Amino acid sequence: MIVAVGMSGGVDSTVTALLLQEQGHVVIGLTMQIWDGSVALPDEGRSGCFGPGEARDLATVRAVAERLGIRHVTVPLAEAYTRCVLDPFRDAYRAGRTPNPCVVCNTRMKFGLLLETARAMGIAFDAFATGHYARVAFDPARGLFVLRRGMDAAKDQSYFLSRLTQAQLRQTLFPLGEMTKPAVVARARTAGFGDIADREESQDFIESESYDPLFQPGDSHPGPLVDTAGRVLGEHRGIIHYTVGQRQGLGVATGDRLYVKEIQPQTNTVVLGRRAEVFSDACRAEDVNWIAGTPPPEGAACRVRLRYRHPGVGAQIRPLADGSWRVDFAEPQFAVAPGQAAVFDRDDEVLGGGWIAPAEDPTCKH
Repeated sequence: MIVAVGMSGGVDSTVTALLLQEQGHVVIGLTMQIWDGSVALPDEGRSGCFGPGEARDLATVRAVAERLGIRHVTVPLAEAYTRCVLDPFRDAYRAGRTPNPCVVCNTRMKFGLLLETARAMGIAFDAFATGHYARVAFDPARGLFVLRRGMDAAKDQSYFLSRLTQAQLRQTLFPLGEMTKPAVVARARTAGFGDIADREESQDFIESESYDPLFQPGDSHPGPLVDTAGRVLGEHRGIIHYTVGQRQGLGVATGDRLYVKEIQPQTNTVVLGRRAEVFSDACRAEDVNWIAGTPPPEGAACRVRLRYRHPGVGAQIRPLADGSWRVDFAEPQFAVAPGQAAVFDRDDEVLGGGWIAPAEDPTCKH
């Protein structure tokens, strides 16, 4: 079988290609080229998905592919990345939301346009593999593919894959899903890739410690910082700099520890509250993707993860008239941020995911 592997030059994708080779597959490395220099990001020497260090990463990937003895292809996707990932990211922050670009990138780019563009370039392959710590399997009883959490709980990346579809999972392999990160690193060393095992992992989706370079001066306007009673406490420097649950950098001193409770883009207002005021009993999830193709029954019990590394909480879900879903938590949750992905699980199976929406129902607040 011919397997295309999404390669970054890191240890996970390197070991993925190595394992597939050892299983007898013909492996082709694919890497997205997404940096076009249009954003004034400084080259800080960090490794990220988007930034001026891309040329170094591509050189590393090509060197790894040569050592493995596999073909490598760079797929030009800079314009698509701006349109599908960067622009929605900026729009979300301007709207007072906290976006998750990695969820979008996996769905639209890595498991979408990367494969479509590669095939349009004449590259033929039967399956696509990545170094994600997740598992995919066919369930004959239900006649569908299921996404499961990775065996290594500390590295599980199924959260970022919750918007994949049956068509995407049908052609997907996750060779690292049954492995732990230490085992992957050890495998790289024994295969002579100790230098790759020692590489620092990517820190974020851009090569910068700040998102500020992604925005224009006109994207940020000062406005009022208010408490939950509407009393003005100070002035914020623009809603793009704030997210629900934030405590640092608020610039107010009231004698209480305050957190961002809500961002109101219509009035350019940031609402602050004490920690107890930033808990929610429920949320709405919109644009929900159900991996099985159909939703679970109304009132179904599951667990929901509200951000990456969130441990998950028991929840009851039911559809709403506008197509979104109401999610009632078994216990109140802190800092439920609109724009983040809500990912639904049952045991170790990922049922799907949607986007946390602003709470229009007052009962969705603590």
